[in-house]
Amino acid sequence: MNLVPLDERPVLRHRYSLRMAEHVFQSPIPDVEIPEVALTQFVFGDDPSSTRIAMIDGATGGTWTFAELVDAIKRLAGGLQAAGIKPGVSVGLMAPNMPEYTIVFHAVALAGGTVTTINPVYGAEEVRFQLNDADASMLIAVKEMVETAVSAAEGSSVTEVVTIGGVAGLRSMTDLMGDPIEQVEVDTAEHVVVLPYSSGTTGLPKGVMLTHRNCVANLAQSNAMLKYEPGEVALAVLPFFHIYGMQVLMNGLLAEGVTVVTMPRFDMEQALSLIQEHGVSQFYAVPPIVLGLAKSPLVDNYDVSSLRKIFSGAAPLGGDLAEEAAHRVGCVVVQGYGMTELSPISHATVGTDVKPGSNGVTAPNTLCRIVSPDGVDQGVDGEGELWIKGPQVMKGYLNKPEATAETIDADGYLHTGDVARFDSDGHMYIVDRVKELIKYKGFQVPPAELEALVVTHPDVADVAVIGVPEIEAGELPKAFVVLKPGAEEDPDSIMNFVAEHVASYKKIRLVEFVDSIPKSASGKILRRQLRD
Repeated sequence: MNLVPLDERPVLRHRYSLRMAEHVFQSPIPDVEIPEVALTQFVFGDDPSSTRIAMIDGATGGTWTFAELVDAIKRLAGGLQAAGIKPGVSVGLMAPNMPEYTIVFHAVALAGGTVTTINPVYGAEEVRFQLNDADASMLIAVKEMVETAVSAAEGSSVTEVVTIGGVAGLRSMTDLMGDPIEQVEVDTAEHVVVLPYSSGTTGLPKGVMLTHRNCVANLAQSNAMLKYEPGEVALAVLPFFHIYGMQVLMNGLLAEGVTVVTMPRFDMEQALSLIQEHGVSQFYAVPPIVLGLAKSPLVDNYDVSSLRKIFSGAAPLGGDLAEEAAHRVGCVVVQGYGMTELSPISHATVGTDVKPGSNGVTAPNTLCRIVSPDGVDQGVDGEGELWIKGPQVMKGYLNKPEATAETIDADGYLHTGDVARFDSDGHMYIVDRVKELIKYKGFQVPPAELEALVVTHPDVADVAVIGVPEIEAGELPKAFVVLKPGAEEDPDSIMNFVAEHVASYKKIRLVEFVDSIPKSASGKILRRQLRD
């Protein structure tokens, strides 16, 4: 293994001057121009290179140049338009990371439709819920997931299932190709281009309405901070259906001309092999992957000296672990902060300006407040809920004006539900969580969704779900269960029941039987007592 000592790598050590105005934290980076263009136009520009490799399918080795991608996007967009996809129409997309994902995503956007990105490990019930909520008229799914897709489409708003890859009896993406079209005219400030689902600060999954301008603004903001160099190659293992993979990896990297190597699922040995084979310089990760890089003996079997930066997001990463991984691999490990409702980045480490434990500095064109529980704005080193205002803040939750109003106040600040602080250098740190979401390997697991399911078990009288710390996963969903009189304690029965109805990352991992669930006078579950 050929490692370059970390202290010999170029690392930017600049510390920015903190900018504040009446307890409003501002970005230390000058505002960036946000072009009034549609998302696909921003990502691929007016004249994409015909020779530069845009995407490499890590599973098959297949390659796509920028010109080939754009050609396929325009032809599929023409076919989608002929099939009735237009402004106001939603299309579900369910597939793992692959170049075809990008083609479908941007073809729908080019035709003026809205993409609702679906977790490919969802069961039919979960997929059907999202399809109906998004009022999707078409579902495009990779052929390996067709059985689930067809089952989910039954009883939904979907009138046709289209496959990525040939399946007898169904139209494929290739069959759907038509005459190429250009971008259908849309109001970039109002038109929802993508509708991912998030539990927000609490509750069941909600459609997050992100406009073309939301997405374009955040790409312009984040790429001003992430700082790519010509000829870079990035490994994309974080799922494109998730806002992190969708915007930071797929769209953000392509917009900067970075070659994207896709992985359908994470495997440490395959990831290391692809880094070595393709000279990967940028690796976007989540804390469990960083932990593996710090600890796995497999790292010693591969040449990873091409890595220039590892960027961790989706969940907090401890400073000690980040430094351990950095010295093990031989490149800086930095992190950022964001959420689906922010398209997603509000904070990031600028270039390689690493500060252990920090989530980076505020993105340009963004304002922040730190507000204590009694409503008082905090200054430097004060802790409170992080509020964020900027062009990346979502349009709102689909068909949920009350939930939108609870999250975005009258002044346009989005209340994140996370407790944070700023230091005197303008770096932000997440220190706690107001919201109750469980973070399992970077995925959001809403306790309310699991509680609503568990309580339907025939032996269960009451239930509360919390996250308990675990070094590899971050948190494990744990259910505190009150049984009905005469029922026997059988934790496997509870866990298996849940596993039949939810995606794998939402499974209950631990069960504890209790006599009662602690609740407030208003009936709200007192999760802190359960954690204690």
